[in-house]
Amino acid sequence: MIFLHRAPITWLSTKPNPAESSTIGSQSVAMRSAVDLIAGLRYKLRMFGIPIEGPTNVFCDNEAVVKNCGSPDSTLKKKHHSIAYHRNREAVAAGTIRIAKEPTESNLADVFTKIMAAVKRTELFNMFMY
Repeated sequence: MIFLHRAPITWLSTKPNPAESSTIGSQSVAMRSAVDLIAGLRYKLRMFGIPIEGPTNVFCDNEAVVKNCGSPDSTLKKKHHSIAYHRNREAVAAGTIRIAKEPTESNLADVFTKIMAAVKRTELFNMFMY
């Protein structure tokens, strides 16, 4: 799961493509979708006259995606993974986004996607519900 954080909170979650077998592939493609949405939103805000300072923070729970998008040394074998990877790297290099790892202990998206103990689920629900 990938979610974006900028005041106000915006969420993006994608269902993996059935043909996609690897987690890094599906999350890399989801990251590309997030990058495209961020670029569009930043452009609209600039057109409204709102100055954008600094990169947008993108939090991802897949450490491999964070490392691959953060370092320019990575190479991927599959072409559709490579296209998503290069789009993500371009955004990082341009300073449009900053990618960070979101630990499972504080990942609010995990409430909807993973089985967890009632105590932990309640704790995460209380972070965003009244």
